[in-house]
Amino acid sequence: MCQLLTGPKWLLYEASGDKAGQNKEREGYQSSAEIVNLEVKEGNSTCIKAEFSAQISVVYSVTNGTKTVSMSLPATASVSNDSSCGGSGGAPRLVATFGEGHSLSLGFTSNGSQYRVDNVTVVYNLNDSATFPESTSADRVTVTTAPAGIVAGINTTYRCESASTVTLGGGGVNVSFSSVRMEAYMPGSEFSVNETVCTADRAASTTPVPKTSAATTAPAPTVPGNPEQGKYNITNNGSICLLAHMAVQLNITVSPSQNKTVQEIVNLQPTLTKSTGSCEPSSATLVLTDDRTNLSFSFSLLAVVWSDAGVMFRLPEAFTASNGSLDYLRGTLGRSYVCSAEQILPVVRSFSLNVFRVHVQPFGVSGDQFETAEECQLDEDNMLIPIIVGAALAGLVLIVLIAYLIGRKRSHAGYQTI
Repeated sequence: MCQLLTGPKWLLYEASGDKAGQNKEREGYQSSAEIVNLEVKEGNSTCIKAEFSAQISVVYSVTNGTKTVSMSLPATASVSNDSSCGGSGGAPRLVATFGEGHSLSLGFTSNGSQYRVDNVTVVYNLNDSATFPESTSADRVTVTTAPAGIVAGINTTYRCESASTVTLGGGGVNVSFSSVRMEAYMPGSEFSVNETVCTADRAASTTPVPKTSAATTAPAPTVPGNPEQGKYNITNNGSICLLAHMAVQLNITVSPSQNKTVQEIVNLQPTLTKSTGSCEPSSATLVLTDDRTNLSFSFSLLAVVWSDAGVMFRLPEAFTASNGSLDYLRGTLGRSYVCSAEQILPVVRSFSLNVFRVHVQPFGVSGDQFETAEECQLDEDNMLIPIIVGAALAGLVLIVLIAYLIGRKRSHAGYQTI
């Protein structure tokens, strides 16, 4: 996703989108985006089904600088043989090919209760001179990105009419999705009736209710107090690869109907919470599960520390939320991150995490102990206040003492020996 830096850190990686320009129309797949219908099958069984529009923007080099071309995934795109239902231990993948050697692929993963688009990959052929005129290269380029923010429950269809854009590689490729309807790990050949609607659609469909209506006033949620710290770890080949000690509180606000808002603040109870996950050389996942909650964190080395945080929670109706562009808990590789103060971590408008007494290390764990800790800014600020107060009090005492000694010396100066 980004290049190795000197003194590696868990860093936020940002890439700004480029405006599509100098577009060249080409027989359908460089025109306006169309709805594409794609299906991955294994024998007679369907495992992935997708309907969506995709606009792919690519910045490429020409003799005097760069150009930007925009390609729409055409309705004539076909499912490649590289697509898979995830047999033989592999992950399910949908690969759509189009034009002269171009493709768009979505890789899926699941933790048993949720599935998500774990990566988006674009392959474009610079030797296609009609699409990439004046290109200084004839290479076939592959770019990919981390989780795209598409998360849904198993046996649930993901739906999102709103447009969303993901940035790939070093920022030279953007993919804009819209009118999305897809499902992976399917139990049958048709989309599931139950749907997970994206946050953008839910926000767009919310109709404001007049403030004078009594129904708009939501009762204040019962605050359960500070949560208990849980101690979680993930092992890989018998060795601990991720350590996370933290107290977690979920703050969720949903609107089951247009005239009612439900807010709930819930503490994760470590004795009732199961931790699972995985570790890779440049990524790690921690999933905390109890009878109502499935909370998933994805850590990424040299990227966003929490590149994705998703939650499934059962309120009066099922609630899901996810964000693939978070920037929390930054730390240095080879060290752990510690923060005693309460931190409020917004994920989406309707969901935030309150974390307390955090000590986490997703990479470079040796044995079962944390490495040298780096304190968060909040703890440093909290320590600075008593130091300043103490220094001020010490200065005040010193001033009073000096004044007393000067006054005493002057009072003795008026007496003489008889």
